[in-house]
Amino acid sequence: MATGTVKWFNAEKGFGFISPDDGSADVFAHFSAIESTGYRSLEENQRVEFETARGPKGLQAEKIHAI
Repeated sequence: MATGTVKWFNAEKGFGFISPDDGSADVFAHFSAIESTGYRSLEENQRVEFETARGPKGLQAEKIHAI
């Protein structure tokens, strides 16, 4: 699994971007990929662990959870 920091996340729209620790390009993050119970959202500068997959618009995060 990769680790990174949430660059920004718009809770109203349900998406944002994660900056991976390895310095690679930012990864798209959708609220449906957040593994938590209840309201799924991320906070700016929050540390997360995630997997990446190729989506229709490039790399996207999957199985996102806070660390």
